[in-house]
Amino acid sequence: MKIKPSGKGGRVTVELGDKDDLLLEKNRLESDKTFRPPFQLRKILVPTDFSECSIKALDYALAFAERSQAEIILLHVVEPMFFPASAQDMPSTWSLVQEDVLKVSRNHLVELGQERAGDREVREPMKTVVRLGNPYWEIVEAAKSLEADLIILATHGHTGIKHILMGSTAERVVRLAPCPVLTVREREREFAG
Repeated sequence: MKIKPSGKGGRVTVELGDKDDLLLEKNRLESDKTFRPPFQLRKILVPTDFSECSIKALDYALAFAERSQAEIILLHVVEPMFFPASAQDMPSTWSLVQEDVLKVSRNHLVELGQERAGDREVREPMKTVVRLGNPYWEIVEAAKSLEADLIILATHGHTGIKHILMGSTAERVVRLAPCPVLTVREREREFAG
């Protein structure tokens, strides 16, 4: 490598030899190996109840996934129904009804994912998961077992007596999740994709 002054103003000219090109390339390759972005998304979990607000959360997830090439996992939790002890016929037919509900949910998740993804550049197809149980608990457990890096979750913003009676799935997920949680409110300014 030769460094020469190149006139006025303190400028210099650098002439590289054959060996210098190899050294610079080696240095560039080494720096590429050591550089890691501070936050890299691989898997985004998107719980949905098929409401408009949860579809809005999916749109957020699609924007994040498009930028980071992350996989989107759509999750729907079917809450079990409990019948009074006097309903003697129900246990035998309930398993059939429950299987139908789970099958319909799986199909709906696939359709929703395909419809919302459209022409976006995200990993296809989205993974879909349907679970039976308490929504907040199943969301947290899915995030753990599927090793989600981020949960994007809709919150319906119930307040007062409705919040006391129904509780807040989003609030519980935020407290118990093994990864960051982005909550999307029903009424907020639109997200610019």
